Amino acid sequence: MKISVKNLEIAKHKTDCHVVAIYQGNKLTDSAKQLDIATNGYLKSLLKRGDIDGKLNQTLLLHDVEGLVAKRILLVGCGKAKDLTANQFRNLVTLVSTELNKYKLKDAAFYLSDIELKDTDLAWKIKQISQGITQNLYRYHKTVSKNNEKPSLRRVVIHAQKESAQSNKAAKIGQAVANGMAVTRELGNLPGNICTPSYLASEAKKIGRQYGIKVSVLNEKQMETLKMGSLLSVSRGSRQPAKLIVFEYKGATKPGNPIALVGKGVTFDSGGISIKPGAAMDEMKFDMCGAASVFGVMRSLGELKPKINVIGVVGATENLPDGLATKPGDVVTSMSGQTIEVLNTDAEGRLVLCDALTYTEKFKPKAVIDIATLTGACVIALGKQGAGLLGNDQKLIDKLLTAGQNAADRAWQLPLWDEYQEQIKSNFADMANIGGREAGTITAACFLSRFAKKFKWAHLDIAGVAWESGANKGATGRPVPLLMEYILSEAGR
Repeated sequence: MKISVKNLEIAKHKTDCHVVAIYQGNKLTDSAKQLDIATNGYLKSLLKRGDIDGKLNQTLLLHDVEGLVAKRILLVGCGKAKDLTANQFRNLVTLVSTELNKYKLKDAAFYLSDIELKDTDLAWKIKQISQGITQNLYRYHKTVSKNNEKPSLRRVVIHAQKESAQSNKAAKIGQAVANGMAVTRELGNLPGNICTPSYLASEAKKIGRQYGIKVSVLNEKQMETLKMGSLLSVSRGSRQPAKLIVFEYKGATKPGNPIALVGKGVTFDSGGISIKPGAAMDEMKFDMCGAASVFGVMRSLGELKPKINVIGVVGATENLPDGLATKPGDVVTSMSGQTIEVLNTDAEGRLVLCDALTYTEKFKPKAVIDIATLTGACVIALGKQGAGLLGNDQKLIDKLLTAGQNAADRAWQLPLWDEYQEQIKSNFADMANIGGREAGTITAACFLSRFAKKFKWAHLDIAGVAWESGANKGATGRPVPLLMEYILSEAGR
């Protein structure tokens, strides 16, 4: 997809389709006014006849309109002027993209950037248009014999009366974020018999080669040498060897402490010996979406090349029952030397993450964010709307909350009070890996906090936002937008 930003003259621009917004109540956007002038009042006559009245999400496709060289016009209702919300604007972009692909159009000119929208500027609107169009192009096809039809849209020009370097940069950022989300979605959607830990390692190396990012992969023997007994306790029941995948993106002009992203990469989670119920167990292929989001961020960074250093660490393994699998009541020793009583082998994500967090210390990070589909309790607490956010540094948490708000990829802070630590006490080890039914998301973060004392740390529980169930089953690409918003903000400083 080629996306560019230009100051377009609507009467003379040749395209398959102009996309022009109109307000409810026969009020025209600036571009709609120019369209009406170019067509000798044709647009106003349509409005008078009531063919379209501008209500939100209304569309009307017009062909071969006299006065234009464009083949079509897609009129889009955006409701009452100044009433449109940021989220409605994004949904409008998705609606338009879907309509254009339905008609198999190859190129289009978007004039939605002149919609009046509170608390936003031109660059923000251009970024949302670019990101929304690109997101709408993703189709899963890897294991479908009759491939999902590829979208036809290949070229888009976004109109901007004041074309600038900032506008073009906004379009590039939006497209890069969506491209990263597509990587995350594709890895998440792949079945567990394809997307194994070894497959993730090979895909990481491909990203590294394509974008000049250093990638290294530790095998089980190397992890044994490092005494990663907690992570390896999860992989014991699987015939697929675990991998620790490390990305090193070095974009800063001077050496500096990096931001570190640590992703849970359980490529299939049966629950181990504490096996899950059969219903919806297929969705446990999505249990590596935290890892997939690290891959997506690295893809976006490679495309944009911001001046910042970012480390990505992914603990990749399967969690399956077997004669060698870890049993409830077993005690394992983590890389940090702390011992863990495994009361439930289905609370395995934290066993993977704790060793990955300890390994991350070697990079002397200025901030560490772990991303994991960690607890069903988070889905109960926050539903599908927001990720759970906890950590040991309020400034870092505030930055992530702001980034999530700005990127429409929201998170919500949960408390991490010392009193919750009582729930993971063990009589037989330094801690237990579960803390009972109450406050399950919080006690999981309490567990991780014991391995994050040497750096500023935040934990994103994405169990509710990483994928959709039902008819729209599939990975969402979240929280790549949140993470990229945060990283680019830090790079801008």
